[in-house]
Amino acid sequence: MNNVNVFDVATYILDKKGTMSAMKLQKLVYYCQAWSLVWDDKPIFNSQIEAWSNGPVCRDLYDKHRGQFQVQADNFAEFAKGKLNKDQKETIEVVLKAYGDKSAQWLSDQTHSEAPWIEARKGLGDLERGFNEITLNSMMEYYSSLT
Repeated sequence: MNNVNVFDVATYILDKKGTMSAMKLQKLVYYCQAWSLVWDDKPIFNSQIEAWSNGPVCRDLYDKHRGQFQVQADNFAEFAKGKLNKDQKETIEVVLKAYGDKSAQWLSDQTHSEAPWIEARKGLGDLERGFNEITLNSMMEYYSSLT
């Protein structure tokens, strides 16, 4: 069993793309999860993703970068546990090809236009704090429909 966690994914992204804003990393991790569900039929990591006002946030990752605007691979390396397999690396690479050069704001705006975040935010104001889960099912359903 491969015990890959969100920190393995984050570290791989940061190794490939270099230092970036925490907000951008959160959105890239989210898209890795979403597309892994579609392409690999399973989550790439087991952490929950919540629908915060500025877009999807993985709380496990947030708890380790809280208060930091910029993050780099060594912020998370000590928490990484598993070894990404070939399929997982390919998923991340394709996500980075599609989204990696986009700004954090563009990624946030994009997630705000997509059903999984919108559904998880139902009943909340634009800037209202909310920690509702963006479910794996909602991600799978929505992103599958895009292919």
